[in-house]
Amino acid sequence: MSIELPEPIAAYVAGKNQHDINAMLAPFAEAAIVKDEGQERRGVAAMQEWMEDTTRKYRVTLAVTDVAKPDGKTVVTGRVSGTVPGRPVELRYAFTLAAGNISRLEILS
Repeated sequence: MSIELPEPIAAYVAGKNQHDINAMLAPFAEAAIVKDEGQERRGVAAMQEWMEDTTRKYRVTLAVTDVAKPDGKTVVTGRVSGTVPGRPVELRYAFTLAAGNISRLEILS
């Protein structure tokens, strides 16, 4: 069974799995917000810095195992591998989409 993701999310996941920062950033709105590890980042420059840092530290790949759509969000559950402590781990990525872009991403344990 194949899991279908909305295009912006599929593009983000593909970029993440290739460790391609530009591909990861492309589907985000200019003023998007990312919340991870208790910190919130706003805008492309802050997100780029976060993506570069986490990609360098953890070299994450994400194997999507489930998708749900509660409360107007798209929640992607996946098995995360790389150099993440306790790997592999299961994380949830809560995406909010607006006008064909990702406007918010919150990474949940």
